[in-house]
Amino acid sequence: MTDAPHLLTEERQGVLIATLNRPDKLNALSGETMQLFDAAVDRFRDTPELRVMLIRASGRYFCSGADLRGGSPNAQPRTASGIRENHRRGLHGMHRIYDEMEHIEKPIVGAIHGPCVGGGLEMMLSCDFRLAATGASFAFPEGLFGVLPASNGVSRLTRICGPHWARWLIMANKKADAERALVMGLVHDVLPDDGFDDAAFEFCLHLARNNAEQMGAAKVAIEMASELGRDQARNVERMANSALMLNPEYLANIERYVAKLGKKVS
Repeated sequence: MTDAPHLLTEERQGVLIATLNRPDKLNALSGETMQLFDAAVDRFRDTPELRVMLIRASGRYFCSGADLRGGSPNAQPRTASGIRENHRRGLHGMHRIYDEMEHIEKPIVGAIHGPCVGGGLEMMLSCDFRLAATGASFAFPEGLFGVLPASNGVSRLTRICGPHWARWLIMANKKADAERALVMGLVHDVLPDDGFDDAAFEFCLHLARNNAEQMGAAKVAIEMASELGRDQARNVERMANSALMLNPEYLANIERYVAKLGKKVS
């Protein structure tokens, strides 16, 4: 047993690092974990100096999912409408917190070094970038109990990987190792186990060096474009750029770039 916090946070070079810290419980998501994580997400959103959020974990598992031992089964709703409301508002706030992650106009990176299961995978689906170590794996075991992953497990996975691979993880209850996850489009990159934490942090520093206004606008525009037809998606592009191209930082950068080209020509 340990009295250590279920989530550790630190700020480093504009990156907020949140580390799941229940290695003895395979980083199962407890009420304390989600309360601390909720506060970390708010802190990231509300602190201008924080440019990127990195989510990682200690121990051999990234996350084994929700902590089913954290509450009595007798406390669960016994009506269909009650269960739907519990998914929306209960479960330690997972649904609301994961939605907030998607809405924050800053990049959030998940660094998965080991098995990532159930609610932990749903948390990762709400990240903007997912990096996997060679030893990572992904699964939704909910089907073994006859239910669905319902805190964005179906909806977000289908948007990211398409129905083809959603069937693989959800209907077939198959695991995906890191390489298959890369093929599925579930993760952006697979990195060696050795040095994985350093490589993930370096990627976060790369993001932190990018223009914050462009990053925020891109996050919103990409989400909107994924749900719109071609013409309306192009309107989103134009609307976003109409603000970005008035940004003094953009105007200064483009002026320097044009001046540099002029020197090369002459």
